[in-house]
Amino acid sequence: QLQVVESGGGSVQPGGSLRLSCAAPGFTLNYHGIGWFRQAPGKEREGISCFASNTGNIYYADSVKGRFTISRDNAKNTVYLEMNSLNSEDTGVYYCAPLTGCPGTNFGSWGQGTQVTVSS
Repeated sequence: QLQVVESGGGSVQPGGSLRLSCAAPGFTLNYHGIGWFRQAPGKEREGISCFASNTGNIYYADSVKGRFTISRDNAKNTVYLEMNSLNSEDTGVYYCAPLTGCPGTNFGSWGQGTQVTVSS
């Protein structure tokens, strides 16, 4: 089953920035939707951003709008999530997933995710 690999997480202070990467070996990301999700401690996984290549739809959850930017590099077959002005509520495990659209359903397997910790 399709597997994605997330990377780029880490520990930052409030107000800091991180860029997460999502790779899908053997699968062309730019032909499908792709989404970023996060799971905060003690909470369910939530979708925070997605885009769909075929429709051009882009979505950001209200909690990240204006601070996070989703983008892709077709040559590297990689999708990014640029995160700025991070705060403690952004702490969690971040996952990416190939989607049937934006919004859409994950049609791959969840990866291990990448941990983001925002703390002073």
